[in-house]
Amino acid sequence: MQQLHFALLASLLLLLLLPGIRSTPTDQKANIVHYQPEQVHLAFGETVLDIVVTWNTRDNTNESICEFGIDGLHQRVKAAHMPTKFVDGGAKKATQYIHRVTLSHLKPNNTYLYHCGSELGWSATYWFRTRFEHADWSPSLAIYGDMGVVNAASLPALQRETQNGQYDAIIHVGDFAYDMDWENGEVGDEFMRQVETIAAYLPYMVCVGNHEEKYNFSNYRARFNMPGETDSLWYSFNLGPVHFVSFSTEVYYFLSYGFKLLTKQFEWLERDLAEANLPENRAKRPWIITYGHRPMYCSDDKEYDCNSDLETYIRQGLPMLKWFGLEDLFFKHGVDVEIFAHEHFYTRLWPIYNYKVYNGSAEAPYTNPKAPIQIITGSAGCKEEREPFSKDLPSWNAYNSNDYGYTRLKAHNGTHLHFEQVSDDQDGAIVDSFWVIKDKHGAYPAPQ
Repeated sequence: MQQLHFALLASLLLLLLLPGIRSTPTDQKANIVHYQPEQVHLAFGETVLDIVVTWNTRDNTNESICEFGIDGLHQRVKAAHMPTKFVDGGAKKATQYIHRVTLSHLKPNNTYLYHCGSELGWSATYWFRTRFEHADWSPSLAIYGDMGVVNAASLPALQRETQNGQYDAIIHVGDFAYDMDWENGEVGDEFMRQVETIAAYLPYMVCVGNHEEKYNFSNYRARFNMPGETDSLWYSFNLGPVHFVSFSTEVYYFLSYGFKLLTKQFEWLERDLAEANLPENRAKRPWIITYGHRPMYCSDDKEYDCNSDLETYIRQGLPMLKWFGLEDLFFKHGVDVEIFAHEHFYTRLWPIYNYKVYNGSAEAPYTNPKAPIQIITGSAGCKEEREPFSKDLPSWNAYNSNDYGYTRLKAHNGTHLHFEQVSDDQDGAIVDSFWVIKDKHGAYPAPQ
């Protein structure tokens, strides 16, 4: 019996002391590698026939590959550069690797299959549809801002409509996840996994909002790959008869990260809008639509920068100096529609410039309007919930809704745009619908 006890004790000592015989739970966790792609999403590249595929892995696969094709995964693109290491600014310094592959010179009007990853692991197979590089077609988009992981009210409908092929692109007008940096970036990861059900099938075009500010907007800059070389902070792209311009409203509010971003963006906006407004370019792509997160005008009293007594920085420029204001710039270059979010509701404004309404006519205010039309669509749903309207709505407020929902845009041709506001609270009912009709595009007449 004594010999048996001795043998059992010796066996236990061996198990505890000899390396490699049994790993502790901590060792097991340390030895796990995560090569599986996740958070797959698309964006337009330099043209609409260049699609950028972006995804993440927890560990470095040392390569980024996308296999794709029209009738099977017959073509392969391998990124020339290594995956980008991204370290979240939180206490844990969580690490992941961002992969980016561009599928160039795709055939128009085709449905492509694709998957992405490496020889160490692949994503599911997704699909996307290409349209046309020229202007003579009618794109459809869903547009919204302020959607989080919690209370993402619009997400189910957008998932269903994406799978039905209803849209050619999505525009998310700032404020993601609430917030992408929270819990060492885990909230951002969860958000990107949620919108993968949309963004893996459609170009998911974005602009930065105030909720992305932490660590100098590092989560936003790392996770998205928009056209151009500006870390997705400002860029433009053409889609059908529309020239879309995305810009950062946050460069006006977070000057601690540097004044240079504000000046560079303003100079870029001047160049881009001036070029888009040239007669030959207006003839090719008549519509100019801008989108940025914080609005120039709004219909609530909550925000310090939405009170008519305190001029919005975006509209008038920096306080006191009045430098880099965008309302005059957009008016000068004939911007047709300006889309904003930030306020958790939907508002359609009458055509407006310097607090004055410039309708086309009393009977048809949006036919040949004499100033840009502004839309605020920040009600896709987040944990901060809805925001109330002012008791006394301003005279330039044409329509407002407090329902959760999102905006649809159909650019029919060079003369007609159609907007709809979808209510999630009313099971997809259209609560607002209007046409913008223009016989001529360009700079507006001098205000009276």
